[in-house]
Amino acid sequence: MDEIRQPPAPDWLTPGDVNSLVSGLWPLGTRRDEQGQLVVAGHRIEDLLGEFGSPLYVMDELDFRRRAREFAQAFTGWEVFYAGKSFLCRAVARWVAEEGLNLDVCSGNELAVALSAGFPAERIGLHGNNKSVDELSYAIGCGVGRIIVDSLAEIDRIEQIGSEQGSTVNVLVRATTGVTAHTHDNIITSHEDQKFGFSIASGQALEALLACQQRPHIHLAGVHFHIGSQILDLEPYAEAIRRAIGLISQFRTITATELTDLDVGGGYGIAYTAADLPPDPEMIHRELTTVIDQACAEYGLGELRLSIEPGRAICGPAGVALYTVGTIKSVEMGQGQRLYVAVDGGMSDNVRTAMYQADYSAVLANRSSSSSPRLARVVGKHCESGDILVRDVYLPDDLAIGDVLAVPGAGAYARSLASNYNHALRPAVVAASPGQARPILRRETLDDLLALDLG
Repeated sequence: MDEIRQPPAPDWLTPGDVNSLVSGLWPLGTRRDEQGQLVVAGHRIEDLLGEFGSPLYVMDELDFRRRAREFAQAFTGWEVFYAGKSFLCRAVARWVAEEGLNLDVCSGNELAVALSAGFPAERIGLHGNNKSVDELSYAIGCGVGRIIVDSLAEIDRIEQIGSEQGSTVNVLVRATTGVTAHTHDNIITSHEDQKFGFSIASGQALEALLACQQRPHIHLAGVHFHIGSQILDLEPYAEAIRRAIGLISQFRTITATELTDLDVGGGYGIAYTAADLPPDPEMIHRELTTVIDQACAEYGLGELRLSIEPGRAICGPAGVALYTVGTIKSVEMGQGQRLYVAVDGGMSDNVRTAMYQADYSAVLANRSSSSSPRLARVVGKHCESGDILVRDVYLPDDLAIGDVLAVPGAGAYARSLASNYNHALRPAVVAASPGQARPILRRETLDDLLALDLG
């Protein structure tokens, strides 16, 4: 039998111990039991799959709450808004409220989910580059705490609705800072040629601020910016802050009015692989506060009311995705063979690898193995060659059909970006804590899909 040769692994990937759980990738307390089986929030993964099915998202509730508290404590004196787009359901909205955080939503439907969970409207901010009249009417009527303005047309809509409802609407203007964030092109939101916000460099941001100030039913609180997602380097935030505070100073010079609020956005990255070294909340606070204080002193501005919008950094590491192996094949390549491991999910339950070329980790979760590591690619069951979940990972050479793989960092932008591609059924999300595991989003059924099909 010919020797199996493997293609070279990425520079950051090393074989290591196929049974190890890299620190920082998993919910706190995740471990292997005496049989080598993964235990998340006190629950063996085979027990979770036996009760709730495969594939499955598991959210460690205590880990989520711990990370929310870490941001609240690190940013004492700030308003911390959980970015609901990363993952939102009623249970998560209640956790966020109970931990004292505010909430950002990006659509009328996200707002409806939050309100249905009893989240206080005055602690909610509404984002979006194309908010409809119905969405704005709903938000203003509910009394949301703030709306992040994203276009001149939206300013007119808010003024009209505020007039009709007899309300004064609290707004921040979303500024495009022109700063380059070190992340994938599809999730950079600070460059000039993109759909979000008003450019500072072109003068559009100042124009938007002046337009808001002139509307009697709009209360202009300040400036918001967001530079991108999954950012591990804080330096781009520093430059964005300096430019945003420069805009606030420019507005004061022209109008003799001091704005009160600055929101520095979200996008703070997490560890998906051993190569990722994300900053913790205390480091983020320390770095951003230093720059804000320096910039305010430089421009002679008073103290600002500050806010921040972590999402992924709270829910991402708290989530684990579980998959069952269905087929395994070795594919000939010019440089050897690659092991393809196909599981019962795919791009319908995590599209980030296909969309952003995101890197993930995976481990054999239902048992330990003494076999040597083999470079593998974990793929889904969809009719797309780009249907990849984990591009490169070392798995044991004795991996078999029916084994379970666990993917950490699955709490953010997996279920929230999930689809019914190939009429796949979106998996359940289970909230796990010691002594309890309960579904917070049930698994879709074929009846759910057929109910939408009117024939």
